[in-house]
Amino acid sequence: MKVSEIFSKSILTKTAISGFEYCINPYVGCSHGCRYCYAGFMKRFTGHLEPWGEFIDVKVNAPYLLRKQLKRAKRGIVALSTVTDAYQPLEKTYQLTRKCLEILLDGQFSVNILTRSPLCLRDINLFRQFKKIEVGFSITTHDENIKKIFEPRSPSIQSRIEALRTLHQENIETYAFIGPMLPLDPQKMVAMLEGLIDEVLIDRMNYPNKVKAIYRRVNLDQYLEDDYFHFAGMELKERFEKMGIPVSMVF
Repeated sequence: MKVSEIFSKSILTKTAISGFEYCINPYVGCSHGCRYCYAGFMKRFTGHLEPWGEFIDVKVNAPYLLRKQLKRAKRGIVALSTVTDAYQPLEKTYQLTRKCLEILLDGQFSVNILTRSPLCLRDINLFRQFKKIEVGFSITTHDENIKKIFEPRSPSIQSRIEALRTLHQENIETYAFIGPMLPLDPQKMVAMLEGLIDEVLIDRMNYPNKVKAIYRRVNLDQYLEDDYFHFAGMELKERFEKMGIPVSMVF
């Protein structure tokens, strides 16, 4: 893994993602190494030659920039993060996400966090102080073996579930992002998340050829079909809604 410390020109960025006004990405790149990651397009702008998932740029001046930019920013919801994981392992050392949260807390900006890492529990003392904060976990399958194929270096599914349990017990608003939908059993997925989340978002995957090749190599071709996404997505939606959990279908 190639790690570089960089000085960024900006950290609080306006976003066109529905429901958010801003996004913060304290890092460029991500060490989780998800094989389907859409964020690989960032290489067009960063100039990296390494494969996506094999490099991380650490924006060491992120807290300084954020404090400066917030002085003239209108109130809005801030997404952490959109093209990286704000709680990937290097966050243990650099604590950029925590420092940014402390600054956002000073101004009581609303925050939405999406991660794959239980490291976020480190900052639960900050979460409790926000008037409005949501913490979500990307959980793309119920099956650890499937996760290992497509998300080889990411935290285990069970560790994410336990983190959601802790957050929910602390009365922090939680959600699950089932996207992109990997091969899964809707009934098992819903049972796994029951009682732990306040909302669900579901998205399919638009597979690039390199990801299709992985599916075919491990005999999962049937999960590439549109019917899979339609029927599995609708079953997830119906089962969650029967439990009173609102569902947003992104596709």
